[in-house]
Parts: sequence; structure tokens; C-alpha cells
Amino acid sequence: MERIGIYGGTFNPPHIGHILAASQAIETLKLDKLLLIPDRIAPHKDLPDNSATPEQRLEMLRIAAAGIPKMEVSSLELDREGPSYTFETVSQLRLRHPQAELFLLMGADMFLSFENWHRAEQIAREVTIAVAYRGDKGEREAIEAQKNLLEEKGYRILVLENPVHSISSTQLRRLLAFHCAGEFLPKGVEDYILSNGLYDTAADWKNLPMEQLERVVVSLLKPSRVAHVLGCRDTAVELAKRWGADPTDAARAGILHDITKALDGPLQLTLCAAYGKILDDFSRKYPKTLHAFTGALVAERIFGENPRVVSAIAHHTTGKAEMNVLETIIYVADYMEPNRDFPGVEQLRQLAFQDLYGALRLGLEMTLEHLKQQGSEVSSQSREALEWLTGQDARQPL
Repeated sequence: MERIGIYGGTFNPPHIGHILAASQAIETLKLDKLLLIPDRIAPHKDLPDNSATPEQRLEMLRIAAAGIPKMEVSSLELDREGPSYTFETVSQLRLRHPQAELFLLMGADMFLSFENWHRAEQIAREVTIAVAYRGDKGEREAIEAQKNLLEEKGYRILVLENPVHSISSTQLRRLLAFHCAGEFLPKGVEDYILSNGLYDTAADWKNLPMEQLERVVVSLLKPSRVAHVLGCRDTAVELAKRWGADPTDAARAGILHDITKALDGPLQLTLCAAYGKILDDFSRKYPKTLHAFTGALVAERIFGENPRVVSAIAHHTTGKAEMNVLETIIYVADYMEPNRDFPGVEQLRQLAFQDLYGALRLGLEMTLEHLKQQGSEVSSQSREALEWLTGQDARQPL
């Protein structure tokens, strides 16, 4: 009996993780062939505005899978009109291969929501569901619980160990915008993306007016981060007007300060390597703290910001000795913008408009105390900033 795998998705764009997962499935499931099927219209989500067309996603997938044994790219869903429902794809494949054993590949997130799929029971009657597991223990436990529930209904479920690249297409699109995605793309796919200017790779984002800059930044953030970033920008402008800094610089540093925050620790390191930056021991040990440094790199190289803005972004998490007014404003605004809610934030807000450096000192002290309670290491820059401020007690408030 022929064994056929079905691997569908947006593939927006296809990346190394997709191809490695497909190769792993071919080997583990002993497939005679695996069909990679990009959808025309994803029924469960809207694609970002900068997405490739269905035809471009199909072509990239063909490039990515070229020459790989038992791996085929199908235009089955692109040949249909309307949303690309999996039950229709499975039904068509069953008609073409009436005697074959069909395996439907999916990731953990899709599997955990499978019962909500359109005509899920119809799909399950025709296929064995193969779940590619790549997450932590909690995810594995959730998968096992779902597997038990669905097997009670008669569904056929296999869980595949899948130690492959965990990058998502969403994260990859961010890296493409930051010009550092090459290592995650199959051979030939990056050239196709660049030659067609896909995923903002040809965009000129230098010196954008604030309205356009806001749109671009929001598109690169996690949705949960947007309110904070806009709040930081607006607070930074208020503080700049109070303390005599340039409001335009404050606004631009405020809206860009978390531009790389959505990248996890390993991807922060990827960006640094792509930009040729050598890191100190603390940064390599705690890569999640790198978003200020990488944000400054992106602000300079991708957005063309001036040195004042770049420096303010670079030091907005740790601080440093000899901080100027703009650097201090961004540090304090990030800490106290209206969406922040923690013990002491109201005191910090009042102090920020009375004594700016006093607010900086309070913010640093609260950070160091929080890290101490967590048992976490403190950046040398934070210690140096606090020592510098301690030596400034005799000066007038600012």
C-alpha cells in the first residue's frame, strides 16, 4: 500500500524548518512520497499585507524542495477558488489515490485546535494525523492529552519527535526585513525573495515620517507590545518638552526602542552575527537582554536614525554611566509609560517630571532589586550607571 504524506500551509515564506520537518516525516513514516501543498487562502488567518502571492509561495516551495527525493510540490489548493479547506484537499487526494494510506502532517498548535477545523471528523476518517512535536514539556503534555481525547473518538494519531529549526514564518519575515534571514532559507529561496523584493526586502525605511514609521514598526511588533511602544513614544515626547530635549528624537527613539523585542534569544544572536557584532560574555549568557543593542543596530542600519536616537535605544534597558538627557528620557519613559503597572510606578511618574535623574536612579534601583530577588546577574552597565548617579548627589535636580 502506498504511503503518502500531506503537508499543507501558507509557507509564507518556506524555510529550512519546513523542509527539515518534511524530510524527517518521510524517514520516520516511511513515506513513498510527501506532498507539499501551499494554500491559496488560509481559512484560519489573514496573511500580512507584505505577503507573497500564492503563485510566488508555490514557486518558492518548488525551489526549496528541488532535488529532494520523495518530496513533491502540489498546486492542488491553488487550483481551487476560495478558502483552502483541508477536507477538500483530502477528499481530492483520496479520489486520486483510493488505496493509499494518507498521513496529514501538522504542528502542535494546529493539532491542539484540530477539532475546530471545518469538517474535522471527515478529515480524520481519511487520514492518520502526524503531529510534529518540537516544543517544551508543557507542549508535549498538551499534545498527549489531546491525542488521548481524539483517539477515544477513533482518530488515528502519531506524535513525531522533530528536533528541527523552531523559527516561524512570522519571525523569518522580521529577519528578512532586518536583512539577516539567510541561514534559515533553503538554497535559492533567498535569491528569489531578493530578486522579487518580497517581504519588505526592497523597502527604503530610512528617515520615514512619523506616521509611516509607526505603521512599519507596528507591523514588526507582537500585537501585545504595540500599546507599550506607542505609550513609550508619547511619554518620551512629554518628558522631552519638560527637560529641553528634542521631541522628534524622543518620539523616534521611543517608537523604535523595542523594534527587535519580538526576536527570541537565539535570533538576537543571529542578528548580531549577521551584522558582524562581537558580544561580551554577559550578552552571550543572557541573549534575551540584547534587544536594546540589536534595536539600536536596526534603528541605524534599516531606519537611518541619527546617533542620538541610536544611543538612546542602545541603553534603554541597562543604562550606563554619563547618560545624557535623551538617553535618560527613553530609559525612564520605557519604565513608566501609561500601560506599566507595578508597585512604585506612580512614584516614578511623579518624580520623572520633578527630577529626571532622580527617576533614572529610582528605576535602576528597582531593576537591581528585582534581579536580586530573581537571583539573576546584573549588567555591569547598570552598576556603573548607579555608581555614576550616586556621585552626582550634590547637583541640582534634572
